[in-house]
Amino acid sequence: ILAVVLFVVVVIALKFGAVPVSLYGLAKDLIGVLIGRSSEISSEYGMIIREIRLPRIAMGIFVGASLSVAGTSFQALLRNPLADPYVLGVSYGAAVGSILALIAEPHIALRPEIAAVFTPLGGFLGAMLTIAVVFLLGRYRGEIENRTLLLSGVIAGMFLSAIIVLLITMLPSSSTRGMAVWLMGDLSTPMPPILGWVLRTGFFAGFALIYLTASDLNLLLAGEKEAMHLGVDVRKVQFVVYLAASALTGLAVSVSGSIGYVGLLVPHVMRLIFGTDYRMLLPAAAFGGAIAVVIADTAARTIAAPSELPVGAITAIAGAPLFIYLLRRRLA
Repeated sequence: ILAVVLFVVVVIALKFGAVPVSLYGLAKDLIGVLIGRSSEISSEYGMIIREIRLPRIAMGIFVGASLSVAGTSFQALLRNPLADPYVLGVSYGAAVGSILALIAEPHIALRPEIAAVFTPLGGFLGAMLTIAVVFLLGRYRGEIENRTLLLSGVIAGMFLSAIIVLLITMLPSSSTRGMAVWLMGDLSTPMPPILGWVLRTGFFAGFALIYLTASDLNLLLAGEKEAMHLGVDVRKVQFVVYLAASALTGLAVSVSGSIGYVGLLVPHVMRLIFGTDYRMLLPAAAFGGAIAVVIADTAARTIAAPSELPVGAITAIAGAPLFIYLLRRRLA
């Protein structure tokens, strides 16, 4: 069902934008794209769909799926419904890495193919370095302790947010607005083919690693000690899932900035619909996150067309009231 919903959402996203496309023309153009040649009806539609909207929608699908799967994983391990993909400070680390790359890029002679991925690469490296530091700080007597890990993530996030403010003041004025929009979530930056390949490969690898632990995550619902008695290697599961979920978050943030509420809210909604079996919940969360981000991005580029709104602002405006409703419904 979610796959059908995602298909419908993608068709709607292809149709709407600064330049509306007719459904008849859209069908012709999609056929043209699929067989590898331009549309016979309207060549400008074919260009808009192939060069702008399809790559952007694809990025939204993988970003949304990554954030939602990561959020589901963090909520499972921490047994905290308020945990989200940014709980360990990953988004702040990615932002610092991206800003440092922007500052350094004019002073380094880079080949065009490297320059195209330099800023996202800086963001991903910043995210992974943050994860490594938080894990080192969060270890207690050689083991991962959830409360210590959470506190380490909060401290790292506060420290890195201050670094972000300082670094933004060092950016040229021409880059400041772009970075501010990116920090609020943005899918408008064209994605080079190599970056798209990395995003797709990273998502499927991270999702596969997490899904392999789905049965263990089900047993962890009863508690760590109970899961250990049932034969679960809790420390191994924690390490694999934390690493894979953090890598998914780092990949998503490095190409799109911080898109809030997707990794927090979508797992809640999917859990209400599909239950707590992670063998079903993880794929559902992936589809749900993809649907949410594609809808939010379509709204962001349509509401104030030809200008664009930050995707993160749309998800926050829509997500906050819905989350409050779900919270009060649960309390009631």
